Amino acid sequence: MRGFLEALPFLIFVAVFLAAVMGGNLFKYIGGLTMVFSPIIVLIILGLIFLFAAIKIIPEYERAVVFRLGRMIGFKGPGLIFIIPIIDRIVRVSLRTVTLDVPTQDIITKDNVSVQVDAVVYFRVVDPSKAIVEVEDYLYATSQIAQTTLRSVCGEAELDELLSHREKINIKLQEIIDRQTDPWGVKVTAVELKKIDLPDDLRKAIARQAEAERERRAKIISAEAEFQAAQKLLEAAKILASEPIAIQLRYLETLHTIGLQNTKTVIFPFPLDLIELVGKKEGKKSS
Repeated sequence: MRGFLEALPFLIFVAVFLAAVMGGNLFKYIGGLTMVFSPIIVLIILGLIFLFAAIKIIPEYERAVVFRLGRMIGFKGPGLIFIIPIIDRIVRVSLRTVTLDVPTQDIITKDNVSVQVDAVVYFRVVDPSKAIVEVEDYLYATSQIAQTTLRSVCGEAELDELLSHREKINIKLQEIIDRQTDPWGVKVTAVELKKIDLPDDLRKAIARQAEAERERRAKIISAEAEFQAAQKLLEAAKILASEPIAIQLRYLETLHTIGLQNTKTVIFPFPLDLIELVGKKEGKKSS
């Protein structure tokens, strides 16, 4: 029916053109055709045309908002629906989730940093009647609301919050946009910040800050390792001092480790007890 109405001006133009060319002979041809077809056949043809114009098939993901003589009577679908031709007019509304790409916005954050932010909004129509009656174009209106809300919310946040707390900002954006589009029968399901472009000098400053932070952590880790090693050496020294035989075992293990290496070094074990004996004799002489 929609295609027939769109082609109707062209058909009228063709009819006028033929009437101008053929003159009075056109009416003779029309009269001859009317004599061939009986009134019953004409009624059947008109009934079929009326039936085809009255039947509409609405997919599962769409609804048809019906206007009867300019007044909305509700929405129908999905499946097979019937309307009154000429009197009724339908507007199809999709119920699928729409992915709306918000254009890049120039934003000045709370700490006076200029950034460029873009986002994506996911929404769907939950009330087809409101989406058609309450707003002229719900797609364009939702896009404008998303742009203005993105600028206001990101302008109230600092740069560090904008970079590290995206989830919090996404939830705040979704709540504000959904509250504003609810009278239009539009439900905003999610809002995600896609990209945050920073100036080049600010990127270099952030890189230097991150490098300094990594160096600080490396020095702290190295100092903690030295502290832990000193603690372990102190504990080992106390154990060796309490058990003299332990140092002898350690001495033998060191000799075994050196002997396993393929070197020309000759090792002569020297008893530690002899050193202690010599030390005692020297002490007696001095006394």
